[in-house]
Amino acid sequence: MPTVRANGLDLAYDEQGDGPALLLVMGIGAQRILWPDGLVADLARRFRVVRFDNRDVGQSTWLRDAPVPRPLPALLRALAKLPVSAPYTLSDMAADTVGLLDALGIARAHVVGASMGGMIAQHLAIEHPERVATLTSLMSGPGSVRHMLGAPRALRALLRPPPRTRDEAMDSAEQLFSVIGGRIPGDVAGIRDRAARQFDVGSNPAGFARQWAALLASGSRLAALRGVRAPTLVVHGTDDPLVPPRAGRATARAIPGAELLMIDGMGHDLPPSTWPPIVERIVAHAA
Repeated sequence: MPTVRANGLDLAYDEQGDGPALLLVMGIGAQRILWPDGLVADLARRFRVVRFDNRDVGQSTWLRDAPVPRPLPALLRALAKLPVSAPYTLSDMAADTVGLLDALGIARAHVVGASMGGMIAQHLAIEHPERVATLTSLMSGPGSVRHMLGAPRALRALLRPPPRTRDEAMDSAEQLFSVIGGRIPGDVAGIRDRAARQFDVGSNPAGFARQWAALLASGSRLAALRGVRAPTLVVHGTDDPLVPPRAGRATARAIPGAELLMIDGMGHDLPPSTWPPIVERIVAHAA
């Protein structure tokens, strides 16, 4: 497992394929291995694909001495449009990606971010535009309260207590995606396998809480997104209960010239049947 020093942290990463660099940024509390291997392999036929563990998850640095915000009070403060205290922000996490690109000798990359990873990718395009060849924001949103609030059942599923055993981790992941997935059948075996692998590496509930606070503390990007000049593709499912479809549409409206791909029946998941259209559009977008 290779690591690099980036922005004062150790970031674990892997890469495969040749061609233009494509950086995959994963979502809240999730390790790089949550990107489905088949999807990564499809992309690696055309790109040098780099995926990594964000700070506070997986094999990257855990900020063990940082405060651990309580997720529900943080959410309530955000909904009330009050300041949310967080040990770091999504801008800090975007700076991590810059450090990773520097360490790997990548001047510019096609950046694909999923969920919170899409928000980090948006910050990267806003704050470090010279590093972003193209931006793909996948099942993500612009950070404004009215666009980020998903269905209560989806939020409850996301914020449930962390699993204590490997079997609980697999069961919990299956239950989560049964709630946040859409009408397209998911890859249950793949979901359980990736959950087991994540548990084996090590879960960090405190890191999830800090990332949740970072997401809420970073606020709306709607105004800043109007200044993004990287060619942008926004991909969202019509049945996403966690980050609602209106969040994807708002992101696409905010970024000048952005393309919007709505996938009928897709929820907050990447089932195998969605890989071909997503890869096809990313390849065409990068070209």
